[in-house]
Amino acid sequence: MVVPRPRTSETRERIQAAALELFTAHGVRQTSLRQIAEHLGLTKPALYYHFSSRDELVASLVQPLVDDVEALLAEDEETGRSEPRDLLGRYFDISYRHRAVTALLVRELGALSELGFVERVVSWRHRLMTLLVGPDADVADRARAIVALGGLGDCLVLLGDTPVEKLRSAALDAACAALGPLAQR
Repeated sequence: MVVPRPRTSETRERIQAAALELFTAHGVRQTSLRQIAEHLGLTKPALYYHFSSRDELVASLVQPLVDDVEALLAEDEETGRSEPRDLLGRYFDISYRHRAVTALLVRELGALSELGFVERVVSWRHRLMTLLVGPDADVADRARAIVALGGLGDCLVLLGDTPVEKLRSAALDAACAALGPLAQR
């Protein structure tokens, strides 16, 4: 009996899953493409068929998060739709869906900074802050927004073993509490 070979997209997804696991366990810089190939029982050329470098592989892991956050921001900036709890909830949902990559971003700040992702996250934070408190907010209101956003992200990483329904509610309540009266806009 002939065992069917995995489709190219399946192999690519397997490589990404193994890379995320190894990057999380050992670090991006400490994990080579050879180690990923060996972990999967692939040859190095087979891995290179899908990803020409470790940087390309890392980018492929982070890009779906980038695309989702950029879409959220673009939609809200275009429509002006930014009720704080709703915006924070949708941001939480995206971050939760990509929580393994979000945790990797937090742990591997240096390595991901070299690839330009940290600047992207800082830009998101500024844009989210503006959506939450407006472009002319004073320092106190901007600080509340920063605490709300940072706390929401930290909850995903530090309380990641909490059931999502419970975590979402608690994190949103805390983020809105940090915003104070701004959450009622």
